[in-house]
Amino acid sequence: MFAELDLRVRFGEKNYGGLYSSESLVAVLQEVEDAFVKAQADPVFMGRFEEVLKTFAGRATPLMFAERLSEKYGRRIYLKREDLLHGGAHKTNSTIGQLLLAQYMGKTRIIAETGAGQHGVATAMTGAKLGLPVEVYMGAVDVRRQQTNVKRMELFGATVHPVSSGGATLKDAINDAMRDWITNVGSTYHCFGTAAGPYPYPSMVKYFQSVIGTEAKAQLREQAGVLPDAVFACIGGGSNAIGMFAPFTEDPDVRLYGAEPAGLDDGSDRHAATLTRGTPGVFHGMHSLFLQNSEGQITNTHSIAAGLDYPGVGPELVAMQDSGRATFEAVSDAETVDAFAELSLLEGIIPAFESAHALALALRTAPRLDPDAVLLVCVSGRGDKDLDEYWNYRGV
Repeated sequence: MFAELDLRVRFGEKNYGGLYSSESLVAVLQEVEDAFVKAQADPVFMGRFEEVLKTFAGRATPLMFAERLSEKYGRRIYLKREDLLHGGAHKTNSTIGQLLLAQYMGKTRIIAETGAGQHGVATAMTGAKLGLPVEVYMGAVDVRRQQTNVKRMELFGATVHPVSSGGATLKDAINDAMRDWITNVGSTYHCFGTAAGPYPYPSMVKYFQSVIGTEAKAQLREQAGVLPDAVFACIGGGSNAIGMFAPFTEDPDVRLYGAEPAGLDDGSDRHAATLTRGTPGVFHGMHSLFLQNSEGQITNTHSIAAGLDYPGVGPELVAMQDSGRATFEAVSDAETVDAFAELSLLEGIIPAFESAHALALALRTAPRLDPDAVLLVCVSGRGDKDLDEYWNYRGV
């Protein structure tokens, strides 16, 4: 049986978002919302949040002018370096906010789901910092292809639970984490990894991740004296994208582009381009677009980037697509691998496969833009975790 908690926070004319949950979670989600609203107005909480972002995570991350890429593509390309955040990805912004909120609520146990492992790592290391025990659910497929991150989580003291049901990827990990939460609502906080899921998570994760775009906007003004003509981010669930886009949504001359994974081009349904191919539905507590069959059953997905291997997307991004405020395009595995190699070769930066999707779309789009255009790309994470997959793909 499902209940809807709040009709206020909806996105777009089609009312994406909302809260669709088993009755046993309604009260705890209301508790999360109440605590989040209270914490935002609490100077002690906000001071602690800002302090940990600075001294533990290493904010602010730099904005870098990519000289050699810019020379090759004839456009000015700037990189927001979330790969330099502690833990190696943007996920740390949200895990710090959420685990501090969990402490604020008196919770004593943290659970999380993870795909590529970056959210799991960020949750585990933040839990270690704050003295909170962490358990992470991870699809068995992702456990096999992201062993480095599994070992990092375990080193931080987290317990990693491989999930073998369904396609054994991110959606299945989320399913098991939610089952755990339903069973242990009193003591447990579910640290959700992206700007999706039941309200208030899409709004809350956006809030914690908006530091990315806020910093980048100020840094670009300082370095170049302009706003970007185009902003690029990768799309799985959408946390780095909505965080990067947030401060630019009211700047109509700034175009927003999201890169989602095209998946396999083999005639099968093994893709992950939700905004391109998805249809409306309800899954994981929200009304959004999902990859599903004609009977509404969620399909398995494929992306070379484990963090984008999800059959849904955050509801606010869907509304931005409907309104025309943002443009989303699918990027193939081959384009991703080429961008991964090019950034490594030309700028000395090994990006995550997820981030390489955003760069690939930026490089594809650059010739369509004016010769003096400024492109801003979110490098959401570093690519150490993807090196084995890269060489396997290249056949080496």
